[in-house]
Amino acid sequence: MLWIGGEGGLEATLVQRAGIPMEAVPAAGVHGVGVRALPGNLFRLARGVVAARGVISRFRPHAMLFTGGYVGVPAAVAGVGIPKVVYVPDIEPGLASRLLARLADVVAVTTEESRPFHPRGRSVIVSGYPTRPDLQPMEKGRARRELGLDPAVPVVLIYGGSLGARSINEAVWAGLADLLALAQVVHLTGDLDWPRVAGVRASLPAGLSNRYHAYPYLHEEMARALSAADLSVSRAGASTLGELPLFGLPAVLVPYPHAWRYQKVNADYLVQRGAAVMLEDARLSAELLPLVRALLHDPERLAAMSAAARRQAVPGAAARIAAEIERLAGGPRG
Repeated sequence: MLWIGGEGGLEATLVQRAGIPMEAVPAAGVHGVGVRALPGNLFRLARGVVAARGVISRFRPHAMLFTGGYVGVPAAVAGVGIPKVVYVPDIEPGLASRLLARLADVVAVTTEESRPFHPRGRSVIVSGYPTRPDLQPMEKGRARRELGLDPAVPVVLIYGGSLGARSINEAVWAGLADLLALAQVVHLTGDLDWPRVAGVRASLPAGLSNRYHAYPYLHEEMARALSAADLSVSRAGASTLGELPLFGLPAVLVPYPHAWRYQKVNADYLVQRGAAVMLEDARLSAELLPLVRALLHDPERLAAMSAAARRQAVPGAAARIAAEIERLAGGPRG
């Protein structure tokens, strides 16, 4: 296996942790960028095609898997003639995913609601959202003990992706003392805002700071955090369609306002099925704390949301996608 990824960023660290070889190629987005940035981004994509062609000619893959994102476009163009599977994690595909789907032999999607976004006649399978093997639910009390949490006090998990979510962080910190009076908080700030945590913790009243458990990012421990929580507050990236149902975790979803409408569509999917409530980013500072308080004070509603989330889980997604890759590659190898 070989991972072709973008230059720089957290991706390289995560791939290295997984023990997968990686080669980086230049790439840049073109959808939603300003007029000044567009020529430079197009040039980077052209350079990416040349670089990807060299990588592919050396590695000589039997099949290629794409998961959306602009990094995949130069690799797909360079890999003409090689069987391709595209997995589209968001319900509504972005521009890069739409382009990749047109070059693919098979398109795998997370939910049935994604099918109308792809051309008729295209081979589309509903695979579900694949989650990594170490992301498995565990007993709530055990998860809390292993994270150093009080088993008897409610837990709110707050996260915003690998880089964090500044508006969520700001809203949480603005009402942190009141929030900690209600629950323990496991807060994944992202690397960018992590330097501020020490000052935030020092400003907390005595007796509450031990309820605030902040991390820049969690890797293997994420399963414990998801298992320990009674409620989550997060963006509505594609992972919420797989991880929240897997753990049966009720959620307050705050779609990122500058990502077209992909996250809003994802959030709507879970909201309409009773598994989450949605809060607009612009209303965070005024409404986050009252909403969290209302949900924590309504255990029957949380239980119903948890059951609704579990109903959206689709086990075996990774195996379905792998089976398509193996089929196109001519069968299992090695």
